[in-house]
Amino acid sequence: MKTSEILQAWKMILAGRAPSLSIEITKECPLSCPGCYAYGSEHLGGGTLLRQVSDYKGKELVYRVMQLVDEHRPLHVSLVGGEPLVRFRELNEILPQLNERHIRTHVVTSAVREIPCEWQRLKDVKVIVSIDGLAPEHDERRRPATYDRILKSIDGRKITVHCTVTRQMTERPGYLAEFVKFWSERAEVEKIWMSLFTPQIGETSHEILPAAARRQVVEDLLELRKMYQKLDMPTAVIEGFLNPPPNPDKCIFARTTYTITADLKTRVGPCQFGGNPDCSQCGCIASVGLHQIGRHKLGGAIPVAWLYDASYRIGRTVASARTQIT
Repeated sequence: MKTSEILQAWKMILAGRAPSLSIEITKECPLSCPGCYAYGSEHLGGGTLLRQVSDYKGKELVYRVMQLVDEHRPLHVSLVGGEPLVRFRELNEILPQLNERHIRTHVVTSAVREIPCEWQRLKDVKVIVSIDGLAPEHDERRRPATYDRILKSIDGRKITVHCTVTRQMTERPGYLAEFVKFWSERAEVEKIWMSLFTPQIGETSHEILPAAARRQVVEDLLELRKMYQKLDMPTAVIEGFLNPPPNPDKCIFARTTYTITADLKTRVGPCQFGGNPDCSQCGCIASVGLHQIGRHKLGGAIPVAWLYDASYRIGRTVASARTQIT
């Protein structure tokens, strides 16, 4: 994150606006991945599941998404799901408009269907493909978005690979090295990002990494980034997995990202995971990355996190006053 972007985000926070907007653009997804936070019972709170909310299609979806963007005027937009490619026709209208506004946009997908070629011409739009490990494990978890389907869907495109590391991937030595090597050798892949599975408080899933496995993943990634340039993760970010934000109030990502579900009105909180995430085991690359940026001292004196925290409190007062006036 460049200093200019930090300062621009800071100005937005002072004005009571969130620099980043994350939209669950649809509730539909042809996958049934174990451990998917979006479809968990805690995600939206109040006993409501993502598949139970109302969502939109066609011109109505395009209009409402752009209305949200114009309301929030974010620096960055993430379009997630559900599976965004279920709404590829609508995205063919939404993405050019975001690009024209010079809003950096991520479409996070399983690549279960072909990624439209025309998206590659949009400078500020990046496609992030979620891949859960090597083919045998991934295909079992994420069918019908198998390796064969992904390779066909990304052919001739440029993408970023994002992998969420689960406990199963740590049980065989060299697993992450095989994964990074495979995708680094693909011409379509520009970057590789890694996150760690983040559980809800009280969750006992086998997906959860024990402390020793988490430390080993960090050691492995530190070595792999020396070998593979496409593993686009600074040392500080990787080491940040051992020191995640202690709670949502200390998480810059949670406090600067406005996440909204598929009805385009219900906010997801306290962060994109919803529910009651176990921050002590947070493995979100964005959360730990911004947390590490927050520890950086501007001019060698003032921590970025302090600046964001003070600005956030001022911004909330500004936003509250604005709401009362309107």
